[in-house]
Amino acid sequence: MLAKPGIQTISAYQGGRPVEEVQRELGLSDVIKLASNENPLGPSKRALDAMAEAVASVHHYPDGNAFYLKNAVAAFHGVGPEQLLFGNGSSEVLQILGETYIAPGDHIVYPQQSFVVYPLMAAIFDARTSTPPMRADTYDLGAIATAVTDETKLVLIANPNNPTGTYVTKTQLDAFFDAIPSSPLVVLDEAYFEYVDRDDYPDGLDYLRAGRNVIVTRTFSKAYGLAGLRVGYGIASPEVVEMMNRARPPFNVNSLAQVAALAALEDVEHVTRSREVNAAGMTYLTAALARLGVAYVPSVANFLLVHLRRDGRSVTDALTRRGVIVRPMHAYAYPQSVRVTVGTEAQNQRFIAALAEVLGEIPEAS
Repeated sequence: MLAKPGIQTISAYQGGRPVEEVQRELGLSDVIKLASNENPLGPSKRALDAMAEAVASVHHYPDGNAFYLKNAVAAFHGVGPEQLLFGNGSSEVLQILGETYIAPGDHIVYPQQSFVVYPLMAAIFDARTSTPPMRADTYDLGAIATAVTDETKLVLIANPNNPTGTYVTKTQLDAFFDAIPSSPLVVLDEAYFEYVDRDDYPDGLDYLRAGRNVIVTRTFSKAYGLAGLRVGYGIASPEVVEMMNRARPPFNVNSLAQVAALAALEDVEHVTRSREVNAAGMTYLTAALARLGVAYVPSVANFLLVHLRRDGRSVTDALTRRGVIVRPMHAYAYPQSVRVTVGTEAQNQRFIAALAEVLGEIPEAS
């Protein structure tokens, strides 16, 4: 039996290698993972305590409507609970969005070298795509706007972008919305929102409040440290959310994830500390890379795209043998680059020391 045409053209998504896999395959005991943009501080203690208290009830199905979490997040953002849809990570929110709105042949626009799930999503739903190129590792919103037509169904913009860590400003995004038709639904993917500390960075919710046709996606996987539980959400108009709920799988966010996310949301101190550790780590890493003569893309997120002038897979393999897991960027059309997550002080120092060894071991590409 043949799969759908789009499915036949893609490969399965490959995430960062798990620590346990590297330990098992290489016989290493001391391994650090800086590949998947996870919070190096881990989850909030409040989240752990909430799960411990709730674990005895896992024989019950979770609240399919995520009532308490939904109302807390709605209050946190100043929106109505009818504007929220939760998913098994924000990637599932995108999947539900596609199930709801994308028919074969529909037109989707997203930039090249953006979140790798976007082309997978387009292929799964057999959509037509326009993928304007990046300019200096940053979105060219003018080119993206030009690609949008009255027939465009969906536009996907990650801000900040993964894997570059760059962002578009409020002025740029304002001009973009003014330049495109009102009919396409624009996804503002803000997975790294909590890490950004720039005065000109736009809050996607402002566009929703202004009546723009947008859905803003956020996640508990990054700054909140709950990547293993998979909790993300979308915020849109009640009409969009109501339609998406028809396509949402039942009980898609498990009960432990719901109570942990609720507790994490309330632990402002943990998020603040996570931001501080990230800022200090970013300062250290950028200075250390500069001393090594290694180019990188300045980032407002919790990771760096590092340009090595060497095969990224070879560098990744060499670092992995030293117990440091990073992410090669071939899938993002950066074959001579890796992406490294900002870790703890000790993890960052270990990465730099290992990278210095690897750079001396692997010659630059000719």
